[in-house]
Amino acid sequence: MTKLQSVSEPESLKPKRGFIESVRDISRNPEPERVGQRWGFGAFLLVEAVFILSAVFITAVGASYGATLESSTSLVLVGSLVPIMLAAAVAVVITYVRGNGPVIDLRLSLTKSDVVFGLKIGVIGLVFTYVAATVWAKIVGKDNATSAIGELFSNANLPLAAAITMFLYMSFIGPICEEIIFRGLLWGAVERQGWSRWAAFVLTTVIFALSHLEPQRTWLLLVIAIPIGVARLVTRSLGASMVAHVLNNFLPGLSLLLLSVGVI
Repeated sequence: MTKLQSVSEPESLKPKRGFIESVRDISRNPEPERVGQRWGFGAFLLVEAVFILSAVFITAVGASYGATLESSTSLVLVGSLVPIMLAAAVAVVITYVRGNGPVIDLRLSLTKSDVVFGLKIGVIGLVFTYVAATVWAKIVGKDNATSAIGELFSNANLPLAAAITMFLYMSFIGPICEEIIFRGLLWGAVERQGWSRWAAFVLTTVIFALSHLEPQRTWLLLVIAIPIGVARLVTRSLGASMVAHVLNNFLPGLSLLLLSVGVI
């Protein structure tokens, strides 16, 4: 058996299973041994360090020119896009340098079944997110329930190019990059230790919520992260969780776009 076969079974040979069978399969059939993967938790910590340090550096450079996050749209855009894209790029490079590449190490594939399941779980996630956000807003107040990015842009009359850029970041770029980092790199680091997929699901969900550094919204972020993690857990594919995450962020991103340009 080749290394590739031992890590990932061809899609055409995988038995077709319903949702219940797939859930039962989680405990009965753990992930195959990660042959050739020579990275683990250290890789995730490095990627997080790249994200944090690049964000700090961009903010410091902006401050040296008198720009602040409250006054400069350009600084917010650059400070949002560059760190997450750079961190995700480093994660992918690590899999090439220390492993088998992202397709095998991060389970980065996107089949038709991945898309379908990701869309289904994404719709469920939207319902949970809406209910959770409504309840959370009543508990902490609307002013404290808004995300940091949403607070910066919801009342701003942005140039169209800036509004579209932020929409693309919130709805597509951010979710895809976050999936590479959390349910790709971190998930793979957990599995490399021989821990169960349930452990990977719980750990990545909690760290994902905490990593946003928004204490007021941590519990809400946990609720948002659960359906996305389920997509990764059941399908064993990062592509499915990417689809679910994109769908979950699309409507809020679109609403923010329309608000920021004054349409609604």
